[in-house]
Amino acid sequence: MIRFNTPFQKKKTVIALGAESCGVFCVCRKGKIFLSDDFGDLLDEANFRFFKKSVLEYLKQNDIKPDIVISDLHPLFKTTAMGNELARKFGAKFFQVQHHIAHIFSAYGEANFGKTDNFCGIAMDGTGYGLDGKIWGGEIFRIKIKNRFSARSAVAVERIGHLENQIMLGGELAVEEPARMLMVILSGFLDKESVYKYLKKYYSKKQFEILRNQLMQNFNCAETSSSARVLDAASILLGFCGNRRGYKHEPIDLLEKNSSVVYKDIKPEIKNENGIFILRLAPLFKYLAKNTRQKNKKAAAAQSYLAKGLYKIVEDNFLAKNMEAPVYFGGGMANNKIISEYFESKGAVANKKIPRGDAGISFGQVFYYLSANSGN
Repeated sequence: MIRFNTPFQKKKTVIALGAESCGVFCVCRKGKIFLSDDFGDLLDEANFRFFKKSVLEYLKQNDIKPDIVISDLHPLFKTTAMGNELARKFGAKFFQVQHHIAHIFSAYGEANFGKTDNFCGIAMDGTGYGLDGKIWGGEIFRIKIKNRFSARSAVAVERIGHLENQIMLGGELAVEEPARMLMVILSGFLDKESVYKYLKKYYSKKQFEILRNQLMQNFNCAETSSSARVLDAASILLGFCGNRRGYKHEPIDLLEKNSSVVYKDIKPEIKNENGIFILRLAPLFKYLAKNTRQKNKKAAAAQSYLAKGLYKIVEDNFLAKNMEAPVYFGGGMANNKIISEYFESKGAVANKKIPRGDAGISFGQVFYYLSANSGN
């Protein structure tokens, strides 16, 4: 286990169960945080059973009776159901933290241990249940911690920007088949026949028509601002991956591995929708689809466009008024070299010891709770 000391001398004991895709739990007791080993993807039933058994054994062996149990916000995660069960078992309070906010607090917690009360966070990730019920994954938050270390402590989180929403055609099938995301994005600025030219390698004309009708009718579709789904679409458009994901983040890994160190900068196009700043994707995909040459440069440009576009929103709408405030970033895409190197060149901070992906979620869940309830 990884151990950290914190400035929060709380009497209450907290356990966080993290995200479903990565079995890592976290316990905070008497100001000390303990982060478990990784039990693997909890969608695998054997992994989940071992994870659940290990959590209960850890609590029993260390004579721990949690006062607070924390899970992800997603209502259907196994860890959410488990959190409810644990809370009932121990008579504890059940608390939920939005997935990408937990990613930001993971980086914030490791770097500062509660020393900063005004900061900005960028989360670039796969998919996570958002506060509005949509699927998030390319997010910018302005965060203010109020009345630190007092009985009235609280966290104010404002979502000030995100990637332009796209449709996950067929829901989770769009994760397994990247061409579905490509079809949706291209349909935003190309006619039907032009879109099919890019999709005919993966779908027959009949299959394409069925998918297009599903999109037009918005049947079994979900809106997402996910960074990973956008990069999946870029990877398949450029021919680096097939239309069946072999493992988590495979299309993005292949996109990164085939990236050139020299690439063209695409000027970010940002729109303001009722005070929320949104990075548009059409300029990027018009460039990627223009011709089949310079694929390696285009691969790098795709990753750079997302990073530079999101950071521009931060610069123009947070740092312009909070010049000394720190910026933290996290999520699965924080492991991407092109993206992380750009953010770090701008002074943004990511995890160094705690994993940047979902294995660090439970740590972020605990630190969010401690920040919001430091005096209780």
